[in-house]
Amino acid sequence: MTGLGLSLPLLLTRLRERAPGPVGGALRGALAAGLGLGACAVLVMVLWISSPFPDSGPSGALHTAAALWLLAHGAEVIRTDTLSGVPVPLGVGPLLLVALPVWLVHRAARDAAEESESVAGVWAGVALGYLSVAAAAVYYCAGGELRPSWVSCVAHLVVLAVAAAGSGVWTAHGRPYGPLPGPLSGLLPEGFVREVAPVAVRAAVAGVLALVAGGALLVAGMLVWHGEAVRESFLQLTGAWSGRLAVLLLCAGLVPNAAIWGAAYALGPGVVLGVGHTVGPLGSSGAAMLPAFPLLVAVPKAGDGSPLTWAVGAVPVVAGVVVAGFVVAAGAGWSWRRIAGAVAVAGALCGVVMGCLAGAAGGALGRSALAEFGPVGWVTGAVAAGWVCAVGVPVGSAVWWWRTRADRATEPEPDPETAPEPPAPPAQKDESFALYDFFDDEPTTPSPSGGISGGSSSPSGD
Repeated sequence: MTGLGLSLPLLLTRLRERAPGPVGGALRGALAAGLGLGACAVLVMVLWISSPFPDSGPSGALHTAAALWLLAHGAEVIRTDTLSGVPVPLGVGPLLLVALPVWLVHRAARDAAEESESVAGVWAGVALGYLSVAAAAVYYCAGGELRPSWVSCVAHLVVLAVAAAGSGVWTAHGRPYGPLPGPLSGLLPEGFVREVAPVAVRAAVAGVLALVAGGALLVAGMLVWHGEAVRESFLQLTGAWSGRLAVLLLCAGLVPNAAIWGAAYALGPGVVLGVGHTVGPLGSSGAAMLPAFPLLVAVPKAGDGSPLTWAVGAVPVVAGVVVAGFVVAAGAGWSWRRIAGAVAVAGALCGVVMGCLAGAAGGALGRSALAEFGPVGWVTGAVAAGWVCAVGVPVGSAVWWWRTRADRATEPEPDPETAPEPPAPPAQKDESFALYDFFDDEPTTPSPSGGISGGSSSPSGD
């Protein structure tokens, strides 16, 4: 055993030296998965030991920890211990738990990429090492009361591992921004890729943060408004302090979900709380048998909307103003067309991100009445993009006009005696390059060969 203990670290070191990219990345990826599983196991075991009436042994607690780790990746698990005996899906996972595996994989890939120049090897090694441990956890979890949905687990685990590992490698190499690869480089103007796209991405992030922050404030206000009912629901769920601690931790893990639900409510489509039951600012339809949970007590009752619920429309308006202000501030010296185009692109990106977040924040909690639970992703994304574009484009255009008007008012009048001769009229532009000119305002001049040259997007190759 002593010889094995001394030779194993030496063997791992030699393996990393021979193939530092794939092998080192795989070891770090497996370690990241083990740390995430260990954290979930410690949490579940502490709650199980402190419970006065544990309903399962250590094996059941460990199976629950593995299922909780899978939920942290957004995967769906199946409950088999139901009163009816029919297995039901559990697809609403606490989004706060997603931060743990994402951070672990990102950190593992970043550290491995700093020690190796093999970008593809480190990326693939970390992802494969993480997924190998994840496959063992999924197989182990299949024997418990919370069994994994294989299709959902494969999809979510692969996407999270590959995306988080790629972001870690990208961060280790200084977050480079390069030209679009291959044939994609000819689809968009060079001026758009170089100047407009980074500003639009950052503006979209600001818009998403504004929507989620507004949704969080909305949920917090509803919880305070129904404070007594929330307190009674929390105390009635369990009488043991360990059970109340578990409920409190679950509520904390669902805070990001609640914030996204609040954003979907403010946008207008609302939230689906069971088949045939939708809650929105314009009114609530039907009635659903909701679980007795503190975060669900604050849900508005069935009925028509009121001026108080309509006032939540200020949240997407503020998000549109934030996006427009961000683009105008970052695009000093741009033309009106470029400002409007950047705001429109930011609105589209904001809609895509909100649609993905809304889809991840919801899921199924049963097979009949609770088969649909949470915001509808594609509807929320489409409405978010519409709000941001409808508000952001006019606001951005108005701010641009006001700033250019103020600049023109402060410019000194030229002296007619020293004024330069007027420039020659510009050359006739080819209408086929209208898309390029929309995002690239650099002037074009006729070349000696008779074509059009100059600017950042020359039509070479046509």
